Amino acid sequence: MKPEEPNAFDSEAFLKTVTNRPGVYRMFNANNDIIYVGKASNLKNRLSSYFLKNHDSPKTRVLVSHIAQVQTTVTGSAGEALLLEHNLIKEHRPRYNVVLRDDKSYPYIFIATRDEYPRISYQRGARRVKGKYIGPYPGAGAVKRSLSLVQKLFRVRQCEDSYFRNRSRPCLQHQIQRCTAPCVGYISPEEYSEDVALSIQVLEGKSQEVVAELVSKMDEASEALEFERAGKLRDQIASLKSVSDLSVSMRDREDADYIGVATAGGQSCVQVFFVRNGTNLGNKAFYPTTPSQSSTSEILNAFVSQFYLEHDIPREIIVSEVLPDAKLLQEFFSSKVGSNVTISHKVRGERAKLQQMSQTNAEVALAARMASRSGMAARLDAVRELMNMDEPPSRMECFDISHTMGEETVASCVVFNADGPNKAEYRKFNISDITPGDDYAAMRQALTRRYTRMLKENRELPDILFIDGGKGQIGVALDVMRELQISTIDVVGVSKGPDRRPGDETLILCRQQTEKQLNSDSAALLLIQQIRDEAHRFAITGHRGKRAKKRQRSMLEDIRGLGPKRRKQLLTHFGGLQRLSKAGVSDIATIPGISNELAHRVYDELHPANAPTVTKKE
Repeated sequence: MKPEEPNAFDSEAFLKTVTNRPGVYRMFNANNDIIYVGKASNLKNRLSSYFLKNHDSPKTRVLVSHIAQVQTTVTGSAGEALLLEHNLIKEHRPRYNVVLRDDKSYPYIFIATRDEYPRISYQRGARRVKGKYIGPYPGAGAVKRSLSLVQKLFRVRQCEDSYFRNRSRPCLQHQIQRCTAPCVGYISPEEYSEDVALSIQVLEGKSQEVVAELVSKMDEASEALEFERAGKLRDQIASLKSVSDLSVSMRDREDADYIGVATAGGQSCVQVFFVRNGTNLGNKAFYPTTPSQSSTSEILNAFVSQFYLEHDIPREIIVSEVLPDAKLLQEFFSSKVGSNVTISHKVRGERAKLQQMSQTNAEVALAARMASRSGMAARLDAVRELMNMDEPPSRMECFDISHTMGEETVASCVVFNADGPNKAEYRKFNISDITPGDDYAAMRQALTRRYTRMLKENRELPDILFIDGGKGQIGVALDVMRELQISTIDVVGVSKGPDRRPGDETLILCRQQTEKQLNSDSAALLLIQQIRDEAHRFAITGHRGKRAKKRQRSMLEDIRGLGPKRRKQLLTHFGGLQRLSKAGVSDIATIPGISNELAHRVYDELHPANAPTVTKKE
């Protein structure tokens, strides 16, 4: 493409042909590239404003200097112009427009209320299945926290329907008290439906009503002398109150988005806090492409129009400053949802605090992005794109297995977050009770122990789980995730190439059901290699330490009844383990304190081939 050059444009002749009706205009440069798309309720008035002799905006002066051609499209209304403008910006991404790159759907929590034992699950995409949808949530992390809360409080199932229908015994979720095992009839449909109803109330922000209901049930259980049930209800009430106390106090049933914007260094950040039914569901940062010298009101205006033409519209949108198109946007959004939608910028009380919080978060997020753009943040963003995630992963874990010919098997788990390796969270697992050398069984044991404990302790689960291995190891990991009913972790296999050279790895992306090979200089691959290599190093270090410790350990230490004092007597008397191994039972029994029975145990330990074989009777 040739470089863009300023052009002389006959604005007077052009404006004589322009209508006063609503519509959309497209500005082209000399290379016939669309450089700007705009809308207007009166095309003639709006386009005339661009060609004033003394224009206040430096950005507009630069834009006008590059105009070679302008094309207009008349629409039936200003609302139609808004929609057409959005589609053209999305398609062409003009240089001088604020462009929001956010074409992903937002996640919901779905409750299949028509089922006898409804599942509460993560839902993204079209909402075609009949049931209860709660959201939208700003990202997968907010959904995970909410699902974990209701599972802990009310033990409602989250397993897939196919898994649920084929159970003949309770799974691990029941054993760790996170499911009431409806799959095998441990709870009646009536009792289960009560738990589902309470879960929905909590997810909709009605925690106080739920607490009152649980208190009433606890009193009834106490009067009926059902003290075990009363104790469980008491624990539920305490957990729910602790969560409710941490939530932001909002107006009852408020349905609003709070939006703040920050700009610096030619970049911008828009922060949105999602409030539904009076509950703050969390926040999300957006980084739209913005032309230099764009004002914050321009960025906000473009963001609101582009974002809500793609996503669900709340009853109220609260912004940090006045929008130029606020009236038009209100009318269009109201007609789209069939109810009144307001755009506000002046609020009081707790709402003003949340409005300020959105602004502060935008400033902090932009500063952090600018400070680390070329480092870890860039690699995390590359992983986000690879995994098709809403936002960069905040926690990643990787597992590897190490042993020598099946001896002293150790599994490693390393943890990475936004700052890189989080060594305080690293864990080693000593693997036992498996066939020596069975890497699949070792991986299964390590994953099961790791995530069973994390679920029990209600700890944060990773966004991505990397497994150093191919399809076999990946199959084991997916089995464990199904067994534990964990559906929110993206499992990725890192399979080495035929020559095991760095850069030749194949990534097995389970959620996307595909395999990819990235360029050797890919930022995402470089981070994944770093995580995989760290897991490998940590596993080898743990294995070598365990093996060395065993080999330094005296065989005598495992003999029952032979303490440190008697071991020292034996070694001193015979002059070392080698000469002791050549002694007979009678020689060993001559040592003071060594009985004939203990002498036999010492001899058998030092001569395992001569130990008697014990045959079990049927």
